[in-house]
Amino acid sequence: MNVTAVIPARMGSTRFPGKPLALICGKAMIQHVYEHATACSLIERVIVATDDINVQHAVQSFGGEVCMTSAGHQTGTDRVAEVARTLDADIIVNIQGDEPLLPPEAMAEAVRPLLDDPGLAMSTLKTRLRPEDDPADHNIVKVVTDMHGLALYFSRCPVPYMRTAAQPCQMFRHIGLYAFRRSFLLAYSALPQTPLEIAESLEQLRALEHGHAIFVAETRYYPLGVDVPGDIARAEAALRLYG
Repeated sequence: MNVTAVIPARMGSTRFPGKPLALICGKAMIQHVYEHATACSLIERVIVATDDINVQHAVQSFGGEVCMTSAGHQTGTDRVAEVARTLDADIIVNIQGDEPLLPPEAMAEAVRPLLDDPGLAMSTLKTRLRPEDDPADHNIVKVVTDMHGLALYFSRCPVPYMRTAAQPCQMFRHIGLYAFRRSFLLAYSALPQTPLEIAESLEQLRALEHGHAIFVAETRYYPLGVDVPGDIARAEAALRLYG
């Protein structure tokens, strides 16, 4: 079964313009993500999807594959879907371009459920919320799942609500890495946006609101994304520590 990863890269971030080309330990962020994806044993091909010629040139300079896309996409998944329409892959992996520390093993954990269960169309990852994390932080997306690992809801609010501290329930943080069957990705990207998706600004809620299942695999990896320029120093320190 052919698995292709697509990394959407947008230069026009409001909080961090030019983010894909920001240098981390002397290397563009997009290159770190690309190299980790190519190191994943389950991924056969990696493509950067962008509408910016500077990103195109940067990816080509380190020998990566890049596809130019429309500048009018509302979400990264829509950009990934544009590329997927031209591919013959069975599974498409949407890898965020601002996760330079996302290890190949975590990528494999997102892909493996689709390889093991032909009935699944979409999968993603979760990790345990740490004691030092603030559940009320709207930048930390929480996810709750059923007994079979299927997503019940994603939210920027603390879920589940803890009525009493005497019986705490483990909270999980969502990691925005998605694996799709190509046919489902194309259908999903064509669905109209939904009220909860718009309210929470979480595109995965579109799938749930339209009645589609999302399998959520648990990983030990804890995300260290780069959202603002101040995150660069932290990412560099982590790269030096973990390689």
